[in-house]
Amino acid sequence: MTRTQQQTEFSAQSALVFDGETSRQYVFAYGSDMHPGQIRERCSNPVLVGVVYLPDHALGFFGHSEIWDGAVETVVSAPGRNLWGVVYELTFMDAQRLDAWHGARLDGAGSYFHFPVRVLDAAGKGRTVLLYKKDVLGEPLPPSREYLDFIIQGALERGLPQQYADELKQTESRPAGYPVPVRSKFQREIQVVTSCSECGS
Repeated sequence: MTRTQQQTEFSAQSALVFDGETSRQYVFAYGSDMHPGQIRERCSNPVLVGVVYLPDHALGFFGHSEIWDGAVETVVSAPGRNLWGVVYELTFMDAQRLDAWHGARLDGAGSYFHFPVRVLDAAGKGRTVLLYKKDVLGEPLPPSREYLDFIIQGALERGLPQQYADELKQTESRPAGYPVPVRSKFQREIQVVTSCSECGS
């Protein structure tokens, strides 16, 4: 499926993405955004809906982040495997802030783009949500050990299955070459906005 087709599919399913709630957006976090500290840093009032999984997908690492000195996560097709994570309910203001953190743009020119998926909870109940998917992949690359540990810590704190956390620990990684995470000027400016309780508009 081409990216244009994916975006067309998103438009067709937009009513399902928000599950009838026009003032909220539901996002599937499967990587570092699972971590309670990171999502609170990026969003003013994220609501944890629950633990879910995306069938036939897995966690992949591509590109390079100067923040963590290693590859960053995205979702990749993996028949027979389950990608675990959590669903957040966000206000549209918080959703826009999270878009800024991920470099997701409405014109589709960002580092990540919105991708609609159907996730399942442990009881098999489904929900259509959005996730952030990396645009340009290239060859898989290892994340830094520090970044992978941060993702695993978030998975454990959110109550994801221990077996899945153990699988994540087997992911190839390497130590960062300098102290991480590194804060850029852009990050500090975004953090000021997302942390300001009086910046509702």
